[in-house]
Amino acid sequence: MSEKTLSMPLGVVLRKSPGVTRWADWVWRAVAVLPGAGPADWRELRRDGDVVEYHASTVSLELYRTDTEAYLTELSTQTPSIYVVMRETEVADSRPEVVLATASPFDGQDYADNGEDIVELVPMPPALIALVQEWVEKHHKEEKFVKRQRDKGCIDLVEDGIGDARVRQVADVYRAPLTKREPVH
Repeated sequence: MSEKTLSMPLGVVLRKSPGVTRWADWVWRAVAVLPGAGPADWRELRRDGDVVEYHASTVSLELYRTDTEAYLTELSTQTPSIYVVMRETEVADSRPEVVLATASPFDGQDYADNGEDIVELVPMPPALIALVQEWVEKHHKEEKFVKRQRDKGCIDLVEDGIGDARVRQVADVYRAPLTKREPVH
């Protein structure tokens, strides 16, 4: 662990339940995270009929000191969450692959926008909320907003890109081309 990042193992619990349509036999959802979890390889945690919960994988939760604005945004929500990113595997009806867990809503949105990953929100346990809050308090620096000022120079004096300087133009380069009129009979 360096001052720039904080890394922590985070177990991801996935729930497998029967699909409700004929197109999906099974539905996989991320339902919990386990801070400080050990290695996992689809260890069954609970079974209730056809619904099974697995400690699917343990990934590294990384907190960066440069992302404190994102963590503050997530902590200010009604239910602070971890974004669990999963990918479907090539084999039909197989288990999804857990790719990443992040506390940054900006990263979660980026993965959701790519269209290939499944992003699930899982509520942060209170101990994880406290850890993220402590990281933010230690590293967050409020940046002063500076409004960009326009240049006062006149930019319309030079007409760059109008026609070709090597070709002589006698007419207005902005005029619309004339259409050939048909004679009226």
